[in-house]
Amino acid sequence: MTGEGRLIWPSGASYEGDFSGGYLHGFGIFNGSDGSIYRGVWRMNTQHGIGRKQYQNSDVYDGCWKEGVREGSGRYAWSNGNMYIGNWKDGKMCGRGVMKWFDGDLFDGFWLNGLRHGSGCYRFADGSYYFGVWTKGLKDGLGMFYPAGSKHRFLRKTSDRHDQKRKKQLSHTSSTISESVKPKVNRSISERFSYSLLKGSGSISLRTTSQGEDVALDDSSRDMLACDSSSVLSQSSDDKSDFLETGSVAYEREYTQGVLIKERIINISRLSRKSKQRIKFHAKEVKRRSCVYFLEGRKSYYLMLNLQLGIRYSVGKITPVPIREVRQSDFGDQARIKMYFPRKGSQFTPSHHSIDFYWKDYCPMVFRYLRELFKLDAAEYMMSICGDDGLRELSSPGKSGSLFYLSRDDRFVIKTLKKSELKVLLKMLPDYYRHVKEHDNTLITKVFGLHRISLKRGKKVRFVVMGNMFCTELRIHRRYDLKGSSHGRFTKKDRIDEATTLKDLDLKYEFHMDKLLREALFKQLSLDCRFLESQNIIDYSLLLGLHFRAPENLISLLQPPDSQNNVETNPEHEGGIFQGELSIPPRGLILVTHEPSSVSTTPGPHIRGSTLRAMSVGDKEVDLLVPGTGRLRVQLGVNMPAQANQKLMQDEAASVQVELFEVYDVVLYLGIIDILQEYNMKKKLEHTYKSLQFDPMSVSVIEPKLYSKRFINFLEKVFPVEP
Repeated sequence: MTGEGRLIWPSGASYEGDFSGGYLHGFGIFNGSDGSIYRGVWRMNTQHGIGRKQYQNSDVYDGCWKEGVREGSGRYAWSNGNMYIGNWKDGKMCGRGVMKWFDGDLFDGFWLNGLRHGSGCYRFADGSYYFGVWTKGLKDGLGMFYPAGSKHRFLRKTSDRHDQKRKKQLSHTSSTISESVKPKVNRSISERFSYSLLKGSGSISLRTTSQGEDVALDDSSRDMLACDSSSVLSQSSDDKSDFLETGSVAYEREYTQGVLIKERIINISRLSRKSKQRIKFHAKEVKRRSCVYFLEGRKSYYLMLNLQLGIRYSVGKITPVPIREVRQSDFGDQARIKMYFPRKGSQFTPSHHSIDFYWKDYCPMVFRYLRELFKLDAAEYMMSICGDDGLRELSSPGKSGSLFYLSRDDRFVIKTLKKSELKVLLKMLPDYYRHVKEHDNTLITKVFGLHRISLKRGKKVRFVVMGNMFCTELRIHRRYDLKGSSHGRFTKKDRIDEATTLKDLDLKYEFHMDKLLREALFKQLSLDCRFLESQNIIDYSLLLGLHFRAPENLISLLQPPDSQNNVETNPEHEGGIFQGELSIPPRGLILVTHEPSSVSTTPGPHIRGSTLRAMSVGDKEVDLLVPGTGRLRVQLGVNMPAQANQKLMQDEAASVQVELFEVYDVVLYLGIIDILQEYNMKKKLEHTYKSLQFDPMSVSVIEPKLYSKRFINFLEKVFPVEP
């Protein structure tokens, strides 16, 4: 069968449209025996392309299909009045999208497997808003709640824009598709159908006309999709001082698996202009200090592209070399790979769309063996960093002015280095290699590569590739950078958001762990600090990530009497579309005997060596059961369960911030970072002066041995011994 025709099956189903080589291929109308109707594009007997399907229960989907399932951009209208416009994958809502319920509630944000997952904005029917983060359909993390009637110009503009655009999208999609399809089917109808749908729906862009391509949303939605997953929350936090008028009140809330654990009332009228100016000034200072400040606009893109080209070349060149023992010469000045990458290509390098640059790879054989010690596959390493998705640039969390790049799968962090830091790392590399080889549980940052890019006019940018210890199965709710000092170690409240890395004085918890887990932790901390002492290293810190769990006795709080919260947190109310996929909040954390077949043993960039033993299960290797998530392997610095007890301050009663609970179940992730600051006499004098003027504790930073001693003593207070 080739051409146009009509086919009727004994079951009562029928098809009228295009055929090719015996297949339903092209544009056609299919009437199913169950009463469903599909009008759209086919490829080899499956729905593939743009189409409209009306289901037996009167639900209607308009949008993209792939291999017979909804995938791409589209609009789904339920028979009960609910409606979703956005991205789909494997037949489920996935990516950026807008869901509107029949009662007037609306969610605009990110989805995963049919559940809200990521940052977004929830608008209630009464006009109140919540900007925050969701995990598997439940609010999880920091967010801002604006009551109905808030004098917020940004909210009013957002509301008006949503109302206008969504009304236009929802009103035109169905009528346009139905009018474009004629009873008589021919090949030109397929073209008219695609063009008409693209032109009239408002939710699908004109750039997609061929079968199998993804379809994009309207202009505003495309802009949303281009944003990072944290953009919605950060925008709401950054803009509150610009848009909220005098007298407005908002609520900064923090949730854990749908349970409200903290709330702070914010009177926006008290925010001064100085706070806004300080933030802007801080951004300028970071940019001025950055070692690559000359890279602006497209040049930043060129820098990332050059980095990908260089890593692909270096790893591809060193991988085929036969395995041998690491030699002393592999650490020397001659252990370098140098190559010139002209745009037009050369005998050894491919052509590219970036600018000409020189590439240098330091100690490639050593880092090859380090990657093997960390059980990192070379192909996965290249695909993660050098894949088509590219890298994401992050803002600097510290004062160094370094730039940070994150691989698209979040497995690797790439940081720019100063020349002095590069020299320190090369100097300590032989001992670092031996330390990692002897101690597979080391908490010191994993280093996978060291590179340099030289641009025109002699400008050089140095990079180090490290593992991202926060690439985890569980969401990280808090991040702390702990040095054991009190001098300047706090974060101003107006600068705290979901991604802020807090400091020593911001830590209000102490953590109680299983006895054997704690012993293993401090044994390795002592070994790592002793190694850093031998390298004359100071000023390093412990990066601590916390994942909070809502205890079983808090489940009832998911359905508070307040009607606003009840609408948002009750999954059955929100359209009735999840069909039991939403997991019940956790029952707590449980340690069980380790079973290799039940957990993933695939090494990652943050995984630390062997499985740990716990006293609570009879001195056996353990796994962690996390209800609603799965079974995780407990390793040093990874998936370590603990109980976080809040330390009540004397001025707690005077604080406007309310901590609703004093004890939490948490999962810990930790590692030692910032290991490239070498001790010298100049720093000794500077820190001595600071210690005399400000902080008596800071005197211990003048020597590496005293620094490590203070560092361990501080952590022993953070992780006290069980009585």
